[in-house]
Amino acid sequence: MRYTVIIEHGIENFSAYAPDFPGCVAAADTEAETLQLMKEALALHIEDMRQRGEPVPQPCQVREIEVAA
Repeated sequence: MRYTVIIEHGIENFSAYAPDFPGCVAAADTEAETLQLMKEALALHIEDMRQRGEPVPQPCQVREIEVAA
């Protein structure tokens, strides 16, 4: 499955979260490392949900909108 991941650039690092999995986050010095850690975190989170018999959410739909700035 393909899930949406939001990446934020902080002052000294990057962080990421997935809207479909509240509380599942990752942070690192680089964007690439953050994405890798997030991929691993999501895989572990989904595995844990399955082991507990919890339903794994379907990916949310993301829409981009244009806003005049």
